Amino acid sequence: MFKNILFQIHWFIGITVGTLLMLIGLSGAILSFREELLDVVNPGVMTLALTPNPLLTPDELLGSIQSLQPVHKVAQVTVFADPHRPARVNFAPAPGAKRGEMRYVNPTTGALLPPLQGDEFFEFVERFHRYFLLPRDIGRVLAGCAALGLIFLALSGLYLRWPRRPLAWGNWTTINFALTGRSFLWNLHSVFGTWVLVLYLVLSLTGLYWAFDWFKDGANKLADETSGARQMQPKQGDVPPKSRIASGDKSALRPKQETKNASDIPPAEAGHLTIAWQVFLRESAKTAGYSTARLRVPDQVGKPVEITYLDANPAHERARNQMKVNGLTGSVMQVERYADKSMGGRLINSVYPLHMGTYFGLTGRILMTLTSLGLPLFGITGWMLYLDRRRKKHLVRLGRAALADDAIPAVRTSVTTNTLLVAFASQTGFAESVALRSGAALQAGGMSVTIQSLSTLDPERLRHFHRVLLIVSSFGEGEPPDSARRFARQLTKQVGQFLPHLQYAILALGDSSYPQYCGFGHTLQHWFQNQGAQAFFPMIEVDNGDAAALSRWQDALGKLTGTAVTLAAIANAPDGPLAMDYQRWRLNARKQCNPGSQGDPIFHLEFAPPDQSHKHWVSGALVEVLPRHSVERINYFLRRSGLNNSVPVNYEGKQYAIGELLASSNLPNINKDRLPITAQELADQLRPLGTRRYSVGSIPEDRNVHLLVRQVSHDDGLGLASGWLTEHIPLDDEVEMRLLPNPSFELISTDTPCIFIGNGSGIAGLRSHLRARALKDQRKNWLLFGERNQAHDFFYEEEIQQWLVSGILSDADFAFSRDQPEKIYVQDRLRQAADKLRVWIHRGAIVYVCGSLDGMAAGIDSALTDILGEAGLDDLIAAGRYRRDVY
Repeated sequence: MFKNILFQIHWFIGITVGTLLMLIGLSGAILSFREELLDVVNPGVMTLALTPNPLLTPDELLGSIQSLQPVHKVAQVTVFADPHRPARVNFAPAPGAKRGEMRYVNPTTGALLPPLQGDEFFEFVERFHRYFLLPRDIGRVLAGCAALGLIFLALSGLYLRWPRRPLAWGNWTTINFALTGRSFLWNLHSVFGTWVLVLYLVLSLTGLYWAFDWFKDGANKLADETSGARQMQPKQGDVPPKSRIASGDKSALRPKQETKNASDIPPAEAGHLTIAWQVFLRESAKTAGYSTARLRVPDQVGKPVEITYLDANPAHERARNQMKVNGLTGSVMQVERYADKSMGGRLINSVYPLHMGTYFGLTGRILMTLTSLGLPLFGITGWMLYLDRRRKKHLVRLGRAALADDAIPAVRTSVTTNTLLVAFASQTGFAESVALRSGAALQAGGMSVTIQSLSTLDPERLRHFHRVLLIVSSFGEGEPPDSARRFARQLTKQVGQFLPHLQYAILALGDSSYPQYCGFGHTLQHWFQNQGAQAFFPMIEVDNGDAAALSRWQDALGKLTGTAVTLAAIANAPDGPLAMDYQRWRLNARKQCNPGSQGDPIFHLEFAPPDQSHKHWVSGALVEVLPRHSVERINYFLRRSGLNNSVPVNYEGKQYAIGELLASSNLPNINKDRLPITAQELADQLRPLGTRRYSVGSIPEDRNVHLLVRQVSHDDGLGLASGWLTEHIPLDDEVEMRLLPNPSFELISTDTPCIFIGNGSGIAGLRSHLRARALKDQRKNWLLFGERNQAHDFFYEEEIQQWLVSGILSDADFAFSRDQPEKIYVQDRLRQAADKLRVWIHRGAIVYVCGSLDGMAAGIDSALTDILGEAGLDDLIAAGRYRRDVY
């Protein structure tokens, strides 16, 4: 709850104060190199050519300027030890003005240099940066509020993006350019914010020093600044003004005399500057000299000359020293050196250099400039994230409204105020589709719903919900999908009943041809029961998208909402398997890839699409094939049954020849005592054959779908699908199949490093990705492939070698297990390359695994866990950087 509230405040301040901060950042960046820019615009003014003439002393400069400007009184003279830099004079302000004019002076001739061009622009930018062009007292408060906002954004942003593994520095500092859209914007926003967080705090705190008097006074008090000044004992005859007052000298109280003309200055006054300058040169030489000295011209006879100066090698431009010299006697009345200040005093003097970055030299200035320019980056990405969030919320509302209009009647009999969690775990995307549509329908039915992936949940978070629907698929031998592996592992660590308040229901998606049918669903069911949770209704199992089972789920959801809910959108989901029609693809080519191999034969197959509309797929896609029995097997079965293959039968409202229907059905066991049997009786007990899925090994530019199929042998003959594809179906015959998306194995579109790992026929899915990346000339690819013998089982060897030569593959490691006495597998090659793997992962690489679930995939999992750690592998999965197509 606290984090959610903090997030809301963060984005609100970000899109309001953040807009002001964007302008402050741009103006600050412009001011960062003000002197250098003015020097470029004003050649020969701020940087002078070296001449043989000696530099004039301050009193000589004063005399020259007063002769050129007799009606203007000089208030300050600034000189530099560097002969390339012009001197600077500040005239006393005119009546009613705050500041007088500043002019540059040739330090060798005393001539006034031309006024600076462009300085008014920088004055305007500075007024905007500090006061937003408002009256000073109002503008600085507004700027101070913006600084406070930046402090809050920096610290709250750090809290909101705190990673699960704070000691993994890559999480803090690495921008993942493999991401796209909202994910990339968030990654850029948060990682760059981490880079510059300290700099933004420095900018904000130093800005507050000038914005609020209470902050400045508090900072000065905390710094416990002492003057560090040394009061010098006056020499005989050198009477300070206060002593003169105490002794009754009334002239010390004489009012200040205004000088209308330089000729009105007593002749001795210029001499005061001469004496003071000679004393300053003598004293500053004791500390290695000076680089800059500013002399304040006394406005009364007898007043000391105040000299503010920087050492020859100052710590920064505000490491100022001060000296007061009696211009009549040459005595030093007071010296205050920066080096003698307390640490707090030096820190207060460093506020401006810290703000500008000059405290750390040119590098600091550049960093502060880039940091200032970064403020618009945060503003823009923050606005984009905000607008994207609003846009998606709007689209969700529209989608829910559409679903409600199409599928849910207007009458509602009950509404619940409890938030219902719809959680999903999906390997191919179908479970997610069902979850999204179920959640939208429930919300349209009046329920408060949140939809989340199990990858974002843990058992502890479940405890905060009272109603949960889980829509989960099972993978392999009853295992959870990759995205739910961390959640499943956490289940085993929970003891006791801590969910007695929770009601739940499970929709388990699976394939009954596997021994552990809906295994992950059953695991969840067992765990929820052990935790004391109560089921809304018994778990519903869905075999290969069975429409009847999905209908039962729809009915159950209707009971939850109390409305007559029909969810036809689930059964006909455009991204779900049931929505895709099978088409007849023609077998164009078939070739064995491994003659002489110790393993099962593997065949390269090519299928031509039925029409041009089916030539669009992406690399990593799957094909789902409707297999058939061989003609010989069907004829043998019919002979045993005493039936003719052309006898017509009715099946699910259509008429078929019994032989045709048997070719695509599971063949029942018919006992002899049940014979004879009619063709219709046989048809009534038939069930369709299960489908088979294969990884596509080509891209649309190849024009055909390429498959790599291992021919499996059993005691009673060849495998059903593999035998039919590799041997029984004639060339140029047609196969019923359809293309399926494979989101868990989707190829990244950017030129992000990719690691491709596979064995055997798994090279097909990897090949399609590599062909797609080769087409885009994306070369950051590392292939690890394993099989039995290089001589027989190096599938697509010529193509892989060509990729190595051309640089499409920057790295490749091969494991041929039978080519040496000790068997070496692809997971062993991965362990041997552990250091290289860590480097690739640090660079943001995405890992793709394609091949056998038993052996290879499990071995890769184990190797990655050993190399990256269990948490590291979990982070890869959560970030979508571990993508598998295993079987």
